[in-house]
Amino acid sequence: MVERSNQEWLADLQGPERDVALADLRAFLVRGLRYGLASRSDVVDENFQDFAQDALLRILDNLHTFRGESKFTTWAQKIAVRVAYTELRRLRWQDVSLDRLIDAQGMDFVPDMMIDRTAGPDQQALQRNFLETLGRLINTELTDKQRQALVATQIHGMPLEEVARRMGSNRNALYKLLHDARQRLKKRMQEEGLSSQDILSAFEPS
Repeated sequence: MVERSNQEWLADLQGPERDVALADLRAFLVRGLRYGLASRSDVVDENFQDFAQDALLRILDNLHTFRGESKFTTWAQKIAVRVAYTELRRLRWQDVSLDRLIDAQGMDFVPDMMIDRTAGPDQQALQRNFLETLGRLINTELTDKQRQALVATQIHGMPLEEVARRMGSNRNALYKLLHDARQRLKKRMQEEGLSSQDILSAFEPS
């Protein structure tokens, strides 16, 4: 790859040497991604090529934001890494349906997943009570969309962008949906005599 200064990169990517500069930058990004993701057994060579191509598009769209505070290649590599991790999260969930996340085991699995096994028996019983109440309220008090979004993001860890895409929505609308779901659960927990402080105290280290 030809060594370039920051200004030369910007000029070449927007001038008559664009194709050569793009090929050089793509090769640089692929090498960097291979090194940065070397420990990931779920990444194959085709993924590196795809990640680099997506990153190039993102870089070209954001050339105007580069302020020269670092080397251009460092800035570009950071974008490529972000693109790669976003895509890896999406690939992890591409064959998992939202309905299956909820229907496979229902909410019965929540207590066993979240109870602190190092706590004493009394504290574990208290935790189980809170979690069983929460599971019941999630099943009975939330709308289907609220339950779907909450379980996918908060329990299974599916990225917000992926949940929004599956639901035919967008990130802002999903934020609003989750906010309303949390507020509804908080209100119903309080109506059952469970305050936020009570719940936090049950899960504090003994």
